[in-house]
Amino acid sequence: MGHAQAAGASLEGETSVNEQDIRELLGDVKAGRLSRRAFVRTMVGLGLTAPLAGQMLASAGVAQAQTSPTLAKPAKRGGGGHLKALAWDAPVLLNPQIAVGLKDWNASAIFYEPLVYFDPSGNLVPVLAREVPSLQNGGLSKDGTTVTWRLKRGIQWHDGKPFTAADVVFNYEFAADPATGSPWIGVYKNVKQFEAVDSHTVKCVFAQPSPYWLTTGFLIPRHIFEPYKGAKSREAPNNLKPVGTGAYKFVDFKPGDLLKAELNPNYHVANRPYFDTLEVKGGGDAVSAARAVLQTGEYDYASGIAGIDDDVLQRLEQGGKGKVAIAFGGRITHLQLNQSDPWTEVDGERASVKSVHPFLTDPAVKGALALLVDRTAIQEQILGRLGQVAPNFINYPERFRSKNIKWEFSVDKANALLDAGGWKRGADGVRAKDGKRLKMVFQTVTNAQAQRVQAVIKQAAAKAGIEMELKSVVASSYYSSDPANPDTYTHFYADLQLMTYLMGPPDPERLMRVFTSADVATKENNWQRFNVWRYRSDEYDRLYKQAETEVDPVKRAALFIRMNDLVVQSGILVPIALSAKASAMSKALRGVDHNPYEVDFWSLPYWYREG
Repeated sequence: MGHAQAAGASLEGETSVNEQDIRELLGDVKAGRLSRRAFVRTMVGLGLTAPLAGQMLASAGVAQAQTSPTLAKPAKRGGGGHLKALAWDAPVLLNPQIAVGLKDWNASAIFYEPLVYFDPSGNLVPVLAREVPSLQNGGLSKDGTTVTWRLKRGIQWHDGKPFTAADVVFNYEFAADPATGSPWIGVYKNVKQFEAVDSHTVKCVFAQPSPYWLTTGFLIPRHIFEPYKGAKSREAPNNLKPVGTGAYKFVDFKPGDLLKAELNPNYHVANRPYFDTLEVKGGGDAVSAARAVLQTGEYDYASGIAGIDDDVLQRLEQGGKGKVAIAFGGRITHLQLNQSDPWTEVDGERASVKSVHPFLTDPAVKGALALLVDRTAIQEQILGRLGQVAPNFINYPERFRSKNIKWEFSVDKANALLDAGGWKRGADGVRAKDGKRLKMVFQTVTNAQAQRVQAVIKQAAAKAGIEMELKSVVASSYYSSDPANPDTYTHFYADLQLMTYLMGPPDPERLMRVFTSADVATKENNWQRFNVWRYRSDEYDRLYKQAETEVDPVKRAALFIRMNDLVVQSGILVPIALSAKASAMSKALRGVDHNPYEVDFWSLPYWYREG
């Protein structure tokens, strides 16, 4: 696939990093001549983030102290009464291995747990693992090809069955089976062997050195889901009735409406959890959810409120009942340009990877669209403190942020590009070429903020002779994991769509997998992949494959910067803003470590209420 540089995204002089100085500092830390804290301070002074500095230390084999979510107050399990949470974008599926939407991952975290989480500072903290693997404890091999996980003992699934290494291995087998249709299949692409060494030790062997060695996520029980591995994965009754290891046990679930849970008396952390019961109420809209926490105090917590205009949130905060928690990680809001044809079927499939979009592969059109996104207006008039203008797809950690990409808003330059590209205005002002009119269906999720961003882009596009038909899809459909639902963002049956992709861990490897050829969403994989552009590039695939095995942190960062530059300059997307993770919480709620790298309920066992 050819790549033309899109106007509005330019490449400037290459930046350099003094590798030798960093290596010498890392050597000083390993030799005991410099403390970890002093190294982190030095790196922050050079413009890096603290989480990134921690990653560099980890890559160099310097052990970190084991940390955990905020521990405070409650001296016994239970007694906290009822916790009421709102998720206006209501969950519909409670199996994290086959879900593709944040709403379902959030809800699953009430019941299921991973081996480790990332904390708000970007450090790994053990959950079901006894410790975080490192060179020092023998969990990581020096050649980067093996990770050994030692599991906590005495942990039970909610039905009383023991949690063992066999469960961890099963989750690999479940997700890695293409017939399962798990979106996490790509995580295991380089895994050569995944085996139980004994009842509480698991060894993961990679086919080649893997600097990003974290492969597992939320773990589901083998004894319940093994009969449904493969093509039957969506038939499992427990997709809606979770049996996990978490602090709360399943009580009832009405998809799209109400989820209920109760305290797990056998939870593996002493004196946790605090609340006796909890509910997550779905439906409604983001503003109503925020109001119920911030203004009326009817609920304790509301997730996913970053889609509300900041001026509205500030007014609601004046109600005095709650506060808005804001954190920035790697969430990037961007305009996606479909590279396949969503209006034509090929072998019975719309937006097939075998098709080519009638005009969104044209460099002039892609370049014009990049120039027609008024990021300043979007930031100032809509996002406020909930967004930061971003020309890049990768923005965190800072080591991976390209300094090569610049952005510009210019209707005049967009018009000039389209004129030069042979797109002529018709009598109605809409441009056309070779019988194709520049009329586009532009979709996004139904919420006020996203739809206002749509309107800003549409207004500028009209001045350049581009007609846009705006479409909004309710969140329950847009983020659905149902392969039969044509309105999901992974089907992408539109020309353009506005999306926010979540980076998740403070490392870009998982985020940037979405542009690989292997991650293209298709009918064959039930649209359970994230390359919804249907973008294919041999050069990109080569760079990504190289980054997967590059153990030198500085060289690896340079590879991801090249990947970022490649996709932005290709014109298949227009980065708009780094989006905050925002939630509303009661002023009495404690223990909530607002975390841009993980789901809302990552620290739920440690939540409690004061006063």
